[in-house]
This record gives sequence, structure tokens and C-alpha cells, in this order.
Amino acid sequence: MPRTLIHFTHQEQARWGVQFGQQIAPLQTTATSTGEVLERHWDEIWRLQESAATIAMADVRLHSPVTRQQQLVCQGVNYRSHVQESGLQLSDFPFNTLFTKAASSLTAADAPVVCPAHVRLLDYEVELGLVLRRALPEGTVVATDQLHHWLAGVTIVNDLSARDIQLPQTQFYKGKSYRGFAPVGPGLVLLEPEAWARWPELHMRLSVNGQPRQDGYCGDMIHQPAATLTELAGLQDMHAGDLIATGTPAGCAARAPGKFTMLVVRHLMSDAAKWRMFIRKGLRNPAYLRPGDRIVATIRTDDGAIDLGQQDTLITAP
Repeated sequence: MPRTLIHFTHQEQARWGVQFGQQIAPLQTTATSTGEVLERHWDEIWRLQESAATIAMADVRLHSPVTRQQQLVCQGVNYRSHVQESGLQLSDFPFNTLFTKAASSLTAADAPVVCPAHVRLLDYEVELGLVLRRALPEGTVVATDQLHHWLAGVTIVNDLSARDIQLPQTQFYKGKSYRGFAPVGPGLVLLEPEAWARWPELHMRLSVNGQPRQDGYCGDMIHQPAATLTELAGLQDMHAGDLIATGTPAGCAARAPGKFTMLVVRHLMSDAAKWRMFIRKGLRNPAYLRPGDRIVATIRTDDGAIDLGQQDTLITAP
């Protein structure tokens, strides 16, 4: 059975533990980062029994299970359905689109997120997060049946995005890195070796104010975990506890214009005029997030055997 690692504050003390239903079995550790916990306490996490669950979930304040000492690497346009709704072609993206978000964007699954006053087109993206179990040495080639060796577990990520910054300024990092723009959790679900084969069955759903917006399976992913880990090993250092957000399915607020509009934009408008039109149109789109909106996101297999829990995020004004 999967194990859910929780990072929380109880009686003004930050702690780690394993969730059993509505109770937590605390770990005896001084570790402050996700990587430290996974490297130093992996066996202990799996040995903990439900009888040791002495802290009620209702009595704690959750934190992101991925701490701010870790890297947050993201994949873009990585779902076939999302490519299609963006008005793009799969053939246009034979490469894996990689970018980073600031670690200070990490926040708890139930923490309110402040929309900066100047951001007018705030969007949501439910994503499967992969968390490394150990460092990924340079040049490592990861096979699909070796995911359990390199990865500790999975979690929910909401890649909140200021589209009016990200797209007109062509700055993914800036448009996606405001504080709180990466709700993660509620927990980190650690998987046993055989469970890793089921990652394509994970079913992602996101709603805003009770209205379904995104609904897709991780099997729709274009650049899959083993290939992405292999590519990252050839690109940069990756460490235990680092987080990879693997992209989002269709259903975001940002949508591609029609074919005729695309033709006009491409041939008859300057870039500045194009983006002014994009923002004007976006301001009339009720799907973009506004203060007071509540986002609920879940990821689980349809049989419930792997369940990453539920995020409940309120968007607030500055």
C-alpha cells in the first residue's frame, strides 16, 4: 500500500509524519528538507504502524511536502489534449519543454493564494508532481521499469500562471513564480515498486467554484517520466526531494483563438497589438481566476488504490 508523507506544524513545532486516515504517525527526525527525510528515514517511513498515529489531522497546519530547499522543475505543453486546445500541432513540439519556478512559490495544498494586484489573467493547471528519492547522477539513463529506484513518490501540483505576464513577456519563470503560485500536496504519496507501473492510470481533475474545468489521465503525457529523468540527468544536477511538475491536460482558462483570428494575427498585426488583443479578450473570459474563487484539485486512480488527496485553494486579493 502507498504511504503518504505529511509535513505539518503541531503545537508550534514543524514535524514530519505518515498519514493514516485522519491521524498522523510522527517521525522522530530533525530533518528540515524533503530530501533529508527521504534519504535518512526511508525505511522508517515504511515501518511505521497505524498504532503510532497519535496526532489528529484536524489539529495540525499543513505545509507543502516539498520544502523550499528543493528545486522545482516543470514541463510545458506535455499533454496531447493541452497542445490541441492551444491551437498547436504535436509535430511542432518534438522536444521536451522545460522551465523552473521559484522555490518560494511552493505553498500548502490548503493555503490561500494571493493574486498580485497587477495580475489580471490568473490561470490554473493541475499537474502530477514527481519527487526524487535520490540524486540523479550525470548521464543516468532511466528505464521505464526503474522509476521506483529514482523516484520516491507523487503529489498534486497546481501550476498557477499569470498569463498576462507569461505570454506577452515570454517569461515562464516570471509569470509562474509569484509567491504561492505552486500549491503542492496535501501529502507526498510514496509508491512501492509495482505501483509505479500504474502512473498512466492516475486521473487528474480540477474544478473552480464547483464547476469542472480539467479532467484527464496522466497516460496522455507526451514526454513521460523515464525519458524526462534521463534528459534532466544530462542537463543539470537533480537531488533527493526535488520536484518535477509534468504538465497539464486540456481545460485551462487560456485558449487558442480561432483559425481565422490566428491568420489575421500572424500576418496583419504587430506583436504589441497582438498581445493587447489577447489581454482584452482574456479580461472578458470568466474562466480566469479572481479573488474569492475556490479551486479543488484531485489525482487518483479510478479504483482508489492510489489517491493523492485533495487540494482546496482559495484565491484572495492583496
